[in-house]
Amino acid sequence: MIVLTISLAIVVLDQVSKYLIRSTMELHGTIPVIKNFFHLTYISNDGMAFGINFPGGIYLFTVASFILTIFLIAYLWHERKGNIILRISLALIIAGAIGNFIDRAMFKEVVDMFDFIFWGYHWYIFNVADSAVTIGMILYLFYSFFLQSKKQTAKTVI
Repeated sequence: MIVLTISLAIVVLDQVSKYLIRSTMELHGTIPVIKNFFHLTYISNDGMAFGINFPGGIYLFTVASFILTIFLIAYLWHERKGNIILRISLALIIAGAIGNFIDRAMFKEVVDMFDFIFWGYHWYIFNVADSAVTIGMILYLFYSFFLQSKKQTAKTVI
């Protein structure tokens, strides 16, 4: 299944990029790639998305992401002969979830490194897994709004 190859490639790219950042940079260190636009900045996030944190949140989020990943894998299996955009979107979301799950399970934190600056404002620093989830969600929304047949939508509502 080509979509599983995509998932595997994303997880490997995510883990290799995080390993390289961990092993070659100091925490909070930054390397300007394109000055005042794109930097590699090593931060660790022991909270949830966008650094949101509360006591025990890492454990709750780890368990929730594991359960949701299992659900998404089952959904992908159910749609294994479905629309390729849907399957790729699920594969990207699954890969991103697995990539960040590995970090939470092994290190109790997620490594982020991509730091974009727009008009002097730093966007949230993110990683390959976060990018995969975001792109996967955009594709899923595109599929849901523009490609999913009206007949199929009516059937699932009933």
